[in-house]
Amino acid sequence: SFQKINISCKVLCMHNKFNSKIMKYKHIFEPLDLGFTTLKNRILMGSMHTGLEEEKNGIDRIATYYAERAKGGVGLIITGGISPNVQGWTGPFAARMSTEKHAKQHQKITAAVHKEGGKICMQILHSGRYGYHPFNVAPSKIKSPITPFKPFKLTQSGINRTIRDFVNCAELSQVAGYDGVEIMGSEGYLINQFIAKRTNKRTDSWGGDYENRMRLPIALVKQVREAVGKNFIIIYRLSMLDLVENGSSWEEVVQLGKEIEKAGATIINTGIGWHEARIPTISTSVPRAAFTWVTKKMKEEIKIPLITSNRINMPETAEKILSERDADMISMARPFLADPEWVNKAAEERADEINTCIGCNQACLDHVFEQKVASCLVNPRACHETELNYNTTEVKKNIAVIGAGPAGLSAATIAAQRGHNVTLFDADTAVGGQFNIAKIIPGKEEFHETLRYFKRQLELHKVTVKLNTKVSIGDLLTSDFDEIVIATGIEQRELKIEGIQHKNVLTYLDVLKGQKPVGKRVAIIGAGAIGFDIAEYLTHQGESTALNIDAWLQEWGIDKTLKSRAGIEGKKAVSHPSPREVFMFKRSKGKFGGNLGKTTGWIHRATLKKKKVQFIGEVSYTKIDDQGLHYTQNEEHKILEADTIVICAGQIPHRVLYEPLLAAGKKVHVIGGADVAAELDAKRAINQGSRLA
Repeated sequence: SFQKINISCKVLCMHNKFNSKIMKYKHIFEPLDLGFTTLKNRILMGSMHTGLEEEKNGIDRIATYYAERAKGGVGLIITGGISPNVQGWTGPFAARMSTEKHAKQHQKITAAVHKEGGKICMQILHSGRYGYHPFNVAPSKIKSPITPFKPFKLTQSGINRTIRDFVNCAELSQVAGYDGVEIMGSEGYLINQFIAKRTNKRTDSWGGDYENRMRLPIALVKQVREAVGKNFIIIYRLSMLDLVENGSSWEEVVQLGKEIEKAGATIINTGIGWHEARIPTISTSVPRAAFTWVTKKMKEEIKIPLITSNRINMPETAEKILSERDADMISMARPFLADPEWVNKAAEERADEINTCIGCNQACLDHVFEQKVASCLVNPRACHETELNYNTTEVKKNIAVIGAGPAGLSAATIAAQRGHNVTLFDADTAVGGQFNIAKIIPGKEEFHETLRYFKRQLELHKVTVKLNTKVSIGDLLTSDFDEIVIATGIEQRELKIEGIQHKNVLTYLDVLKGQKPVGKRVAIIGAGAIGFDIAEYLTHQGESTALNIDAWLQEWGIDKTLKSRAGIEGKKAVSHPSPREVFMFKRSKGKFGGNLGKTTGWIHRATLKKKKVQFIGEVSYTKIDDQGLHYTQNEEHKILEADTIVICAGQIPHRVLYEPLLAAGKKVHVIGGADVAAELDAKRAINQGSRLA
């Protein structure tokens, strides 16, 4: 009897302990009753295309990918966009659900998710004029600014056939075992194209007045509901803020939302901005939860549950949104690339162990737009779960990692996680390397989270960390390390310009790390990622707008009152002037920032233009003296009078330890910038360190 009482007490204590932890995020872990089914928490893994959908053996890989997130505790998963027909493809041979064969293939995905106790909905996405193929269609024959193919105008019979294809796709999703569908009505895809005057110039019953333009989404939801029955989730993704000229007014958005509710939707999800909008919506410079106020305003109009989205990446943010009743559920997509165990870690009050999405887009969206499989800068395992696994080692080794930047941190923490004895050395006073520089650039504050994550991993996996330690060849030759990893990063190459040692010349490290004073008129030599970071740092004054939603909305001309059509028409952007005149130089032809991220480069260029940075290309440098920077452009000699010249060009691998260790017969590896220093590339560094470990 005493034994039974003791066991019962232990179980009760464990139960109370778990519940007390959940209480910290009690709104996140409140179940959501949909009537015919219940979601176990308020976290949705939002739709994001990964490229696995089109890969050979992609179904098996994506099943593993989703199952890992279901096991991680997420309440509901939405797949990447699946087209209902060939015309709706996002690209040639993109994912489609139009036959029973397709449905049977998807049964692997749903079975894997259900086995882990999760629920999953399939997103039905028709790309319309965004289709990157010659068969794309739209309400009107108007080419998209972001794709090369002009669409065919859908005939009335073509519209009816498209509706039938959506219904067929939804019915097949039931055969596949999905718990529901999400109808993609935002981001500028086909449904959005019918709704907005910007893209719908029709004069028939599908165009003209708003009642006609919104017929398509209403018909889709109504007919899908009739086909799938009552006990099937239908999420409609409603574009609540188009952020493009001639988009929907707020009154139109509300009108459509009410009609979608009447038509039979279970939940409405928030869509923000068209893909062609020239306003950032998900990049790292966008403040966290920058658009939840839109969802909150819609909650005054709609009775069914509402999901909010965009730049929500940590439990504290999600809990605040839910506790203030801005939304009924939180959608996050990229944060589940960064950490599949996000929900479980929040439930167990281990938020400090969450590998936070930093909104960089470098390995996710940039990869997808380059027809590569997506991954994650801070988690290279994302979408590679079937080939990159950190299993416990059978042979425990003593490993030295020299350099605590991105490459060294990933190698050290994962090797230690696998069971090796790891010692991490760095000559600096803190771990992080280039992360410590990135975190002080306005709009890149999320790198603080990456540093927090790696520091916690070093603690958890008991890595011996030796800072302020410059390791010599002699130290390593007399050590008993089985493997040595060189992750010592880069060093700047001295440019061959007369006067490069002038007192007015600084390196980017002098500015960012050394905090040396910079004058009011600045020349930046180099227009790569480092040059852009320096320009943003020097043209900024006061608090970063990435930390202040209202200031950021003003900077990009977004009307929070929603009196402006599409949230922007007639609203003037207000940007704080730069405290300096800045001129950016480069030798090569082509646009500035051409090597920046495919989906974020335009944001950096636009930001610097707001600050009136002047871009001067195709130059050769003559000399630097008291007058400033002498250069030649179009065979004309010119002088830019500058108080400060900042060098952001030219770096070489810093790996003086590597060759001597190799020659001495040591088992040595080189990763990160010490391996390739063409650009400072944290994505490559972390991936390389992870795979080596």
